[in-house]
Amino acid sequence: MTIHAQDRALSLKVDRSACAGHGLCYGAAPEIVDSDDQGYPVVVAEQVPEELRDQLGALVEMCPERALSVEPQTSEG
Repeated sequence: MTIHAQDRALSLKVDRSACAGHGLCYGAAPEIVDSDDQGYPVVVAEQVPEELRDQLGALVEMCPERALSVEPQTSEG
């Protein structure tokens, strides 16, 4: 998966109902994802820094439960 959104802020989303807590995401990218006390992922980078965007596609693809997605951040106001 290739992420093309150079001009837009991106965020990683976790579908907690699909997540089984394998831990692959926070093991692979602790600067983006951490774990809670039960071992489920918690996104720590609300807006993924540009220098870490190359990791997003790999994170989404490595999740065995397909619980991760990348979404452009919208500025509603």
